[in-house]
Amino acid sequence: METYSLTDSHQLSAVPNDIKRYSADVADYVDKHLERVSNVLREALSQQEWLGSARPHPPPPPPQKLRNVPMPYLSRVYTWVEKNKLLTCAIVLVSGGVIYYGVKKTTGRKKRRAKRATNGARLEVVVIAGSPSEPITKSLSQDLERRGFIVYIVCNSTEEEAIVQNESRTDVRPLLVDISDVCPSTSIVIENIWANIKQTESAEDAIERFITLLRSPHHAFQGARSHNLTLRSLILVPSQSYPTTPLATISPSTLSDLFNTRLLTPLLTLRIFLPLLHSSPFPQPKHATPKLTHKPSVLLLTPGIISSLNPAFHVAEATINNGLSSSASVLKAELSPLNIPFTHFQLGSFDFSSFLPTSRQTPQPTVASQRAETLLWDASSRQAYSRNFVAVTTKSSTSLSSKGSSLRELNDAVFDAMMRPRGGIVKVGLGINLYSFVGRWVPGSVVGWMLGLRRNENVEGGRERDVEFGRMLTDGSSEEGKSRSVSPEFDRERVYKEGSQFLEVDGEFIKVGSEE
Repeated sequence: METYSLTDSHQLSAVPNDIKRYSADVADYVDKHLERVSNVLREALSQQEWLGSARPHPPPPPPQKLRNVPMPYLSRVYTWVEKNKLLTCAIVLVSGGVIYYGVKKTTGRKKRRAKRATNGARLEVVVIAGSPSEPITKSLSQDLERRGFIVYIVCNSTEEEAIVQNESRTDVRPLLVDISDVCPSTSIVIENIWANIKQTESAEDAIERFITLLRSPHHAFQGARSHNLTLRSLILVPSQSYPTTPLATISPSTLSDLFNTRLLTPLLTLRIFLPLLHSSPFPQPKHATPKLTHKPSVLLLTPGIISSLNPAFHVAEATINNGLSSSASVLKAELSPLNIPFTHFQLGSFDFSSFLPTSRQTPQPTVASQRAETLLWDASSRQAYSRNFVAVTTKSSTSLSSKGSSLRELNDAVFDAMMRPRGGIVKVGLGINLYSFVGRWVPGSVVGWMLGLRRNENVEGGRERDVEFGRMLTDGSSEEGKSRSVSPEFDRERVYKEGSQFLEVDGEFIKVGSEE
């Protein structure tokens, strides 16, 4: 009885909910039909004209189902980019590189030619102050001559003059200017000063003759109108070769010769040509076309990789080129008020194989060749520097052993700088931008460590060790675990053939095992 009573009470409690649901369904059904009837009546009455202003408005049309409208093109592209960001970045980088290469290739083909007279005569002169045997001097002189310039190469001796004449090029001519080096070993300073005065007078006479040549009228052929020559540029090309050795092993005379020929000679040459640069351009005939009224420019070409990194055992090259760089900044400030553009070229690595015979091409240094070079040093220098010298020189030569940029890139950059109304710094050649960045922002200790520079372990506790690194003669394998005393008068060639290692200890050579 109790179970039935619970069921009945539950059913009775659900009756109000059922009534509410049924009544809601009936109300929705009635509303739906009444709305339909009202719409039909409204539509019918709206078409009756006799109602006049009382005629109701027709019911609104039922809502239509939205169709799939296609998205605009840009919206679809934006959506695709949002979904494929990495692929989009790759496409943008590749496209930008292709466009940059195409634009550079197109602009690089612009016509680079010297101005000529209406009858085809050459009007512009370029003076190159550099050794005629240098590959850069040869490349620049031949390239500028092909572009329509008359090229004069400054020669300090009759031997250099003969080299230029042997080139057999009509418009590549020698300009003999006596800028000889003063011997630094002379004990009497007055003799050095007098030698400088005589050199300056001789050089000034040569420049006066050259100015007379430029002022004199020239004829391209018999019966042609006269024209005058105009100096376009003075190009200073110091020697690009420097010794790689510790400062302790460089003799004072060699160091003085390096500073004279690499540092002082370019500055003295520019000093001698300054009167010509100031007075140019000279007055030209009234009938001369085109009118050349520009001031000549000055270009200085120096190696830039070693002077940027300043590595060990390159004291001569780093000091001289850094000195020339500082001089270039000062000279640019001095010549800018005179409207004489001064451009400093910092050169990277170039391929000189086409201008050097096979016999003159320097082979890449090896560990064996560098160790053999240390044998020429005195004992103290070999003890202090030999191990780091071999490591640094072989590592730096390996990193710089790439073929280098083409000299055509340098020739085009020089021509553009000659035509530029303002000077500045131009970096051209393989590796110059990278090494300049490394030298500017990377600490010198890190650069030295990357090149193999390590703390000298040949000195322990203030005592020098008996073993000298430079005296170790090694060539591959040797008998392990054996050692014997050898006479100092042993055959060095036999040592290399046998592949043995010897150490010099107290004047005797001791054979040791092979290195791991």
